[in-house]
Amino acid sequence: MEHSMIDMHLKSELPYINVSSEIGTLKRLLIHSPDRGLGKVVPSKAQDWLFEDIVHLDMMRRDEYDYYVKILLYFLDPDKVRGNIAKIGPDSDRSFFKPDHTAYFKSDKVIDIQSLLADILADEAIRIRLIAAICGIERTSFRTQQQLNQHEPAELAKIMISGSLPDLTMLFAPLPNFIFTRDIGIVINDHILLNKPAKLARTREALLAQYIFFHHSLFADYQDKIIEIPDNEHAFLLPDADINRDITRSTLEGGDVMMIAKRHLMIGVSERTTLYAAQQVMRLVFSKNLVDKVTVIKIPKKRDYMHIDTVFTQVKRNVWVLLGALARTGDEARKRDVIHFFAPKDVSEDLKILQFMKGLEHKPIEIENLEDLLADISINDLGATEPVQFIYSGNNEFPFGAREQWTDSCNLLALKDGVVVGYDRNEKTADAFRAAGFEVIGAGKLLERFERGQSSPDTIENTFIMLPSAELSRARGGSHCMSLPLLREEI
Repeated sequence: MEHSMIDMHLKSELPYINVSSEIGTLKRLLIHSPDRGLGKVVPSKAQDWLFEDIVHLDMMRRDEYDYYVKILLYFLDPDKVRGNIAKIGPDSDRSFFKPDHTAYFKSDKVIDIQSLLADILADEAIRIRLIAAICGIERTSFRTQQQLNQHEPAELAKIMISGSLPDLTMLFAPLPNFIFTRDIGIVINDHILLNKPAKLARTREALLAQYIFFHHSLFADYQDKIIEIPDNEHAFLLPDADINRDITRSTLEGGDVMMIAKRHLMIGVSERTTLYAAQQVMRLVFSKNLVDKVTVIKIPKKRDYMHIDTVFTQVKRNVWVLLGALARTGDEARKRDVIHFFAPKDVSEDLKILQFMKGLEHKPIEIENLEDLLADISINDLGATEPVQFIYSGNNEFPFGAREQWTDSCNLLALKDGVVVGYDRNEKTADAFRAAGFEVIGAGKLLERFERGQSSPDTIENTFIMLPSAELSRARGGSHCMSLPLLREEI
């Protein structure tokens, strides 16, 4: 198979895969720009496809995700975007952010997974196998398999993701959640953990990710460092009712995995990640000597929580953003919440934190609350010397904590220590950032500063960058979800 331009660049500057924190300066990541499949989500199927609402695709691309990509490029690969910021406007052609566009930026730092899929589809043997696998999953006719094989790799990649042909005829369901690249894989130091989505709507995503990581020459040197989560080998013998129990089912999504420090992995047990899968990952990372410590956090199985990165993310070595309702200081907010007042038990009772040390897995340490855990990480794992600070969703004011957590106030991507990207609609959370000493600035305004030379990604610090988010927030995933970091500097 011919090497792609991305591949040739990356091969010249190893290592290109290594993540040992959530806040080390971001150097390389996988994303997926919104594709035509998102415009195919219909109300009657939205929840089956794991969307809460339908989105306006053009607006999402043009007025929102466009800023996200330009911010990423300015921080990771500025030569690809500097001077292009003036193109942001009502009449500009934003589609140059899709890999099949003639003006695609072709960065080896900000990589669209669609481009990697197109690369491997240039290999005839891989193309035939992957077409057959997808058509088997989607139960299509043999003639559809033959039809798909007639398309060029770039177009075939679009079809496999969007579910539709160039004439917009739909062959099978779209993959609207593919923009959340975090959920398909996670880098743990120099290893890649391939995840196992919980919902059938994401089965094709997992298959595409598997083929990309195992077949793209970009990852050729990492084949013995790809970790796959095993299924329960006896699950097929169990009654259907038992197969779906957490103690036998093996599902895990990337939003529930954080490489929080060089020797410390965090795994959430949630609506989408089972206890069985968490145990299997812990066993594997300990056996491979990747970490010394694994913290398992069980959160309530609620749609509005979904993953641990919807409840908290790291902002800085000593700063975290989190949901007060699941934290120690959430008590007062809950007293004013009518739902919790009448509930048979406090929601925090569903939060449980256990920490396991390598070699002492049978003696876990129970940690009482999130703040104690996160403070311990800041001080003892990351060596923070400044006081640990917590920024709460919605400024911990009722009802804004829950409202803004629903629109991903706690789901932030750190571009470097103290510089994070989030959504502009979470105004109370933005107020809390300001009170904590951060500058809060819109993505467009920051890009203008960069263009005028008034600021630069190298010098910016303690900043919350706000993305336009009217449509992106409908997808129920923030900037942390929309990123799969491949390389961060060590802190």
